[in-house]
Amino acid sequence: MERTDLRQTLVDPTDSEWKSLSDSGLESILTETSIPYLRRVYLGAFIEMKLLFRLALPAILVYLVNVGMNISARIFAGHLGGQELAAASIGNSFFSLVYGLMLGMGSAVETLCGQAYGANRYDMLGIYLQKATIVLALVGLPFTVLYTFSYPILLLLGEPKTVSYAGSLYIVGLIPQIFAFALNFTAQKFLQAQSVVFPSAYISGAALLLQVLLTWITVHVMGQGLMGIAFVLTICWWFIVVAQCLYITASPRFRHTWTGLRWKSFQGLWGFFKFSAGSAVMICVELWYSQILVLLAGLLKDPAITLDSLAICMSISLISFMVSVGFNAAASVRVSNELGAGNPKSVFFSTWMVTFVSFVISFVEAIAVMASRDHISYIFTADVNVAKAVSELCPFLAVTVILNGIQPVLSGVAVGCGWQTYVAYVNVGCYYIVGIPIGCILGFTFDFQAKGIWTGMIGGTLMQTLILLYVTYRTDWDKEVEKARKRLDMWDEKKEPLEN
Repeated sequence: MERTDLRQTLVDPTDSEWKSLSDSGLESILTETSIPYLRRVYLGAFIEMKLLFRLALPAILVYLVNVGMNISARIFAGHLGGQELAAASIGNSFFSLVYGLMLGMGSAVETLCGQAYGANRYDMLGIYLQKATIVLALVGLPFTVLYTFSYPILLLLGEPKTVSYAGSLYIVGLIPQIFAFALNFTAQKFLQAQSVVFPSAYISGAALLLQVLLTWITVHVMGQGLMGIAFVLTICWWFIVVAQCLYITASPRFRHTWTGLRWKSFQGLWGFFKFSAGSAVMICVELWYSQILVLLAGLLKDPAITLDSLAICMSISLISFMVSVGFNAAASVRVSNELGAGNPKSVFFSTWMVTFVSFVISFVEAIAVMASRDHISYIFTADVNVAKAVSELCPFLAVTVILNGIQPVLSGVAVGCGWQTYVAYVNVGCYYIVGIPIGCILGFTFDFQAKGIWTGMIGGTLMQTLILLYVTYRTDWDKEVEKARKRLDMWDEKKEPLEN
């Protein structure tokens, strides 16, 4: 669209001109200074919301389904008994170590593929995908040993003996998931960088239905109990991986970005590992933070009820968190694509638009949590004492839900920019130097129990959110565009990536 025509369209667009506005690009609209500022914001918001929800909604479905598979396993375990629910909760929390690591390292693919796609360097996407898969698979090897000896480790952490034993058996059934994560998260980020999100949503939805059906048969027909739940969960994760890989290799839409296996993928693996390590630390310390709450709960008074109530609250929090992670993915794609394309104003606009939308949604979710505080636990268990404990924790849960509406989105912006190493330091400081120590003091020393631990957790998250808001507000987006260009040039020259 010519600039004169664009100016006229911006003044009073007709319905048929909305598509032309989108095609002209967000940057063109935001830089058209002859149009009033509020008018540009209004039209830019229309275009950005269209792009945002097209990315976020399928991504939300993917993450909700992935989490829903774990929650479904907990529900089945909860209806077997309180001890089985506690064992599944401990097992999932301990196994989240490798989940967080793989998800975090996979976000390096999100940064590099997103910026390469925005810069039209399509051939590099397949290389990044293969490098990441190789690195993540190698990193997963020592975790197979760690989880094989999970029983003595859980005992050393002070968890009850019976819960530790059942949890360790559950973990053994999850071990093959390690390598499914290595393939899944890299393929998922490869697709997201190209704004291809609906196929992953369909595949994940099919996997959830398969898991519910197979788990019901395994538990209620075959009587396999907790181990059966774990094995079915592993099978369904591998179903997702196989389906995604077949789609990438067979679909003609990836003929420019997937050109088959390449020897070049084995070059510079150490450099890629170092770049992805910052991503891993950033995501890991964030995911492990909430899971530590569950592990600490096993050391409190009456650990069975405390573990069950916290597991239920954390499951609800995780559902809310996955909605924000969908916007996290959308923010990462939008920011990385616009940086690669050299559009600083679009990056700025996209960043604050997605943050605002996610916050509004999380605020509505928090109201829903408080409105259903006395009844929501019965989805998981019929225990009246657990229901009372969950109701008492819901105000803390509501605050966490609101913070979850902002913090993950800002982390998505960080991933899109390649700030993972910096944010990793922020996360370690806020979560592990501030949040957890305060939580332990309140929970154990002052005997506030689970409420005290959760208060410390909220304090750490709030501090991290405020720091990321300030850093994002102070960012020079023109400099970030230049950094993105240099990073891609460095990779093309087979050098290590430029880190921030």
